[in-house]
Amino acid sequence: MASVEFRPVQDTEIASVIALWEKCSLTRPWNNPDKDIAFARSGPASDLLVMVDGETVIGSVMVGHDGHRGIVYYVATHPEFQRKGLGGAAMRAAETWLTQRGVWKLNLLVRPENEAVRSFYEKLGYEVEPRLCMARKLIAVPSE
Repeated sequence: MASVEFRPVQDTEIASVIALWEKCSLTRPWNNPDKDIAFARSGPASDLLVMVDGETVIGSVMVGHDGHRGIVYYVATHPEFQRKGLGGAAMRAAETWLTQRGVWKLNLLVRPENEAVRSFYEKLGYEVEPRLCMARKLIAVPSE
């Protein structure tokens, strides 16, 4: 593996990123990945960072903030490159992106049944905070 770098996604890499998300089982029928990417790239409060090995996209992290807290989505490492510390590197890239913008805290959403992902984040120093996450759909989407 050549040197790995993180940078904002380029238009020509979007199909590769979506294929990566599908390979990592991150896509859901109710979330349109093209729309998610376009929305993340539409303003200064969010972006999609890709991890590239040479010319090949091998990872991603969508990062953003609401002016108060940061959040990440679509943290992915290609299965052939997993368990090499690249997921942690992706999170550090997201944390750097946020701290460069003055954001002091990062919140994560993890499905309760996803023990492997929870363990991954705990090893990076993230901890469970006693909060109740509530949501309301503002635009109709296909049922989850």
